[in-house]
Amino acid sequence: MASATSWSEENFSCSICLDVFNSPVTTPCGHNFCRTCITTFWDDQVQYKCPVCNELFHTRPDVRVNTLLSEMVYQCRSSVQVKEQPCVEPGEVPCDVCTGTQLKAVKSCLVCFISYCQTHLEPHQRVAVLKKHQLVEPMDRLEDRMCKKHDRLLELFCQTEQVCVCLFCTVLDHKSHPVVPLKEECEVKMAQLGKMESKVQQMIQERQRKIQEIKATVDHSKADADREIADGVQVLTALKRSIEKWQDEFNQTVKEGLKSTEKQAEDLIKELEQEIEDLTNRSSEVKQLSHTEDHLHFLQTFRSLKDPPPTREWTTVEVRPSTFYFSTVGTLRRSLDQLEETLNMEMKKLRDDAELKRVQQYEVDVTLDPDTAHPCLILSEDGKQVHHGDVVKKLPDNPKRFTKKIYILTRQSFSSGRFYFEVQVKDKTAWRLGVARESINRKDQIILTPENFYWTLYFNKDGLVFSDDPAVRLPLRAELQKVGVFVDYDEGLVSFYDVEARVHIYSATGCTFSEPLYPFLCPCLYNFKGINSAPLIISPVNQTD
Repeated sequence: MASATSWSEENFSCSICLDVFNSPVTTPCGHNFCRTCITTFWDDQVQYKCPVCNELFHTRPDVRVNTLLSEMVYQCRSSVQVKEQPCVEPGEVPCDVCTGTQLKAVKSCLVCFISYCQTHLEPHQRVAVLKKHQLVEPMDRLEDRMCKKHDRLLELFCQTEQVCVCLFCTVLDHKSHPVVPLKEECEVKMAQLGKMESKVQQMIQERQRKIQEIKATVDHSKADADREIADGVQVLTALKRSIEKWQDEFNQTVKEGLKSTEKQAEDLIKELEQEIEDLTNRSSEVKQLSHTEDHLHFLQTFRSLKDPPPTREWTTVEVRPSTFYFSTVGTLRRSLDQLEETLNMEMKKLRDDAELKRVQQYEVDVTLDPDTAHPCLILSEDGKQVHHGDVVKKLPDNPKRFTKKIYILTRQSFSSGRFYFEVQVKDKTAWRLGVARESINRKDQIILTPENFYWTLYFNKDGLVFSDDPAVRLPLRAELQKVGVFVDYDEGLVSFYDVEARVHIYSATGCTFSEPLYPFLCPCLYNFKGINSAPLIISPVNQTD
C-alpha cells in the first residue's frame, strides 16, 4: 500500500471547493467534505442529500471529523511544503528546528531566539500566544542579540557609551546615561549614513571626473605626440631632401674638380709631347748636320741649330690634386656646420610650435574691467581693447582702480589650473602685459617685479625685457605683432610667446601664487605726435593645424 506522503494534493481534495480538505468530515454515505463546505451546502437546501452520490437523508446528518483523513491531509500538506521550500545556501540563514537537510529560514523570532523555515513557522502563525512574538527577517547568531550580563534582549541604545543595552543595564550599569530605543537611534544613524553615502557618492564623482580629466590629458598628449611626430617627419623629410641635394652638389663639385685636373694634365701632356717632338726633330737635324762635309753649309746652318727650340721650365710645373681635395673637404665641413645649425633651428622651431599649440588649448575668454582702469585709459565697448586717452577723466573713487600708473586688469581671475590669452601689440612702440596678484598695491608707485606680485613683459625702444630684479633682457628677432601669455597656477609657471613667429620668448618658473591672478595690461603713454596711440587688443586664439 502506498504511503500517504507519496500522494498528491489531488487525492485529498474536497469535491465542493476543489481544494485540500480543511477539517474533513464524513457523511453517512461514506463521502468526505470540508466541514464548512458541507455545512454551507446543506444550509441552502430544502432536502439533505450527498453532493457526490445524491443519496437523500430524511434528517440533517450529524457529521463527524474523519481523524485518519485529517492526519493524512496534514502529512500531505507538510510533505508538499517541505518539497516547495528551498534548502539553505551558503550565506543564508538556516532553520534551527530542521533535522537532517536544513531548509532556508524565512523568519527569526526575537522571543524564542530561533530561526524558522516555512513549515516550522506554522505554530507562530496559528497559536494565539505565539502570534504575539516579534518576527523579523532571518538573522544569524541570534544569541548576539542577548545581553551577555543579564541574559535579556538588547533593545535600547546608550548614547553616552554608544553601545546596545538591555532594560536591566539602564537600571544598573547605565543608570545615569541617556538611552533611546534601538529604532530611534537607528533613524539617527541612518540619517548620518545617508549623509555619509552622499559624501561618498560625491567623492566617487570627483574621482570619476579626475579619471576623465586624466584620460582627457592623455588624449591631448597623444594628439600632441601625433602632431609633433607628423611635424618631425615633415622637417626630417625636408632635411633629407636638403642632404640629398647637398650630396648631389658635392658629388658634382668633386667630379668637376676631377675633370678640371684631368684637363690640366691632358693639356700639359700634349705640350710636353709637342716639345718632345720638336726636340726630336732638332736632334735629327743636328745629327744630319754633324755628318755634312760642306763647310759653308755647316757654318750657315749651325747658327740656327746651336740653340734648342723654345720650351717651358718644367721643374716648377706639377699637377696638385691635394689643393682640390682640401678645398672640397673644407666646403663639405662648412656645409655640415650649416646643416647642423639649420637642423637645430628647425627642431627648436618645431618644439616651440608644438608647445604653443599645447598651451593654446587652455584659452580663456577675458574682458577688461573698467573699475580697475586708470582714469587716462579708454576702453572699447566690448572690453577687449584699451589705449591711452591723454586726458584724465573724473571717475568715482574705487579701491580697485589704479591711480598712479596707467594699468588695467580683467574682470576674470584664476585660482587654479591653467589659462592662456593673447594680446595684439601691433603698431605700438611701448607696452607691458602679463599677470598680477589680486592684492597688489594699486594706489602708489611700485616696481613691477615678481617680488611685488607682478609677472610682466615690457617693450620699448630699448628692447624687450622681463621685469625682474635685475631685469632679464631678451632677444628680439623682429617686431612683435601678438603676444601669448600662459599660466600654470599649480606649477608656478608664467610663459610668454611670440604668436606670429610661433616661438617661445621667456618663462618665469618657481613662482608662488597664493591668491587669484588677473591678466594685466598697460598700453603706456603716447606723445603729442600720436606715436604709440594704437590700442592693446585681447584677441581670440587662432590655432593652426
